[in-house]
Amino acid sequence: MEEFWETLKNIGQDFVQNTGLAIVRTIAFLVLGLVIIKIVRVIAQSATYKSKLDNAASTFVVSIITVVLYIALIIVLVSSLGFSTAGIIAAFSAVALAVALALKDSLASLANGVIIIFTKPFKKGDYVEINGMDGLVQDIRLFNTKILTYSNEEIIVPNSEVLGSKLINYSTMPLRRVVLAVPVPYASDIGEVRKIMLDCASAHPCVVSSPAPSVVLDAFDSSALKLSVRVWTLNENYWTVNNELKENLFNALREHGIEIPFDRLDVQLIGGNKEGGNA
Repeated sequence: MEEFWETLKNIGQDFVQNTGLAIVRTIAFLVLGLVIIKIVRVIAQSATYKSKLDNAASTFVVSIITVVLYIALIIVLVSSLGFSTAGIIAAFSAVALAVALALKDSLASLANGVIIIFTKPFKKGDYVEINGMDGLVQDIRLFNTKILTYSNEEIIVPNSEVLGSKLINYSTMPLRRVVLAVPVPYASDIGEVRKIMLDCASAHPCVVSSPAPSVVLDAFDSSALKLSVRVWTLNENYWTVNNELKENLFNALREHGIEIPFDRLDVQLIGGNKEGGNA
């Protein structure tokens, strides 16, 4: 009986001195690690806010820091329990490699998302055209970008496609040029027509005076002279000027008796039908 109690005592002492101490130490490391992670997150959020990064960039930075800290905490906890961390790191590396191979397209979008967030080729609210699709940027995510068209259609574009195709940002510059092609009859007085168009363009309240509006002879079509009306306006007024100036030009030309020509075909008959003439 005494041997049994002695054995039990030894087991208890061993547990307290080794396993128990490791568990207590691990719990202490866990609590301390969670506190440190929370403090570091607060500091990182404050630092990214002061650096004036946009929401997407600051969220990404804080998320990466948080993931790295949690991985480090897990390694410390496993080591505190007495397990070898070399095998865990090797297993984690193998899993990471398998995931990377399986999700290579998604990881490519993720990498492009990071590039978009930090290089900022466009921002939320910009009017852009990506691979033939145009609309307002609603959200920039790590894996994709959301665009809202003027028809209220939501388009989700993978970030790998955003940087891998032609990208036009129409909102970068403060001024934007409106170009309208206006056909006029060949018999028209070009000088008179140009003056009418310039007066009409200059009268629009959203057209800026510098650079000044211009009208040039652009092409000789089959049934009309094609004149190009070119004006500048603030970026936010582009569609207003584009739509209203078309109507204003049409009305101004009509008031001066200049009609917009249409395609026509002149047919000339040479000779006659001899059989029909003799009948």
